[in-house]
Amino acid sequence: MAGAEPERALVRRVSPVALPVAAAAFAIGALFGGPRVAWSAAIAIAIVYLNFAANAFSISWAASISPTFVSIVAIGGYAVRLIVYTVVLVALNQLSWFSPLAFVLALMPATVALLVFEARALSGRMQVDLWTFEGARRQ
Repeated sequence: MAGAEPERALVRRVSPVALPVAAAAFAIGALFGGPRVAWSAAIAIAIVYLNFAANAFSISWAASISPTFVSIVAIGGYAVRLIVYTVVLVALNQLSWFSPLAFVLALMPATVALLVFEARALSGRMQVDLWTFEGARRQ
């Protein structure tokens, strides 16, 4: 997956799968626990996908600035993702129909699956090597 913006390419590859995975999480949740579990699981998949896309676009944007900025955004993005997951979980837990267990049981494997996919898609090359930086000296 070569090119100036590998993260955007990853989002393009994951996007067609996001809705079917959310539908599968909904169906599995409905099968095992009814509608409240189904919606909780589907919301988790949506949150994982939206966080993944936001992180990818922010890293792609940072790549237009500098390699150092890519590192800063990547590390900061990881912290922001964890905070978003926690805030969404706490906020939704206030709703009577929400199932925190279903949310976490859908969120965790989806997050790990995306990390594995990203690692495999970018394996064999340093991620920073995939970007081009304007004004950077070639050695």
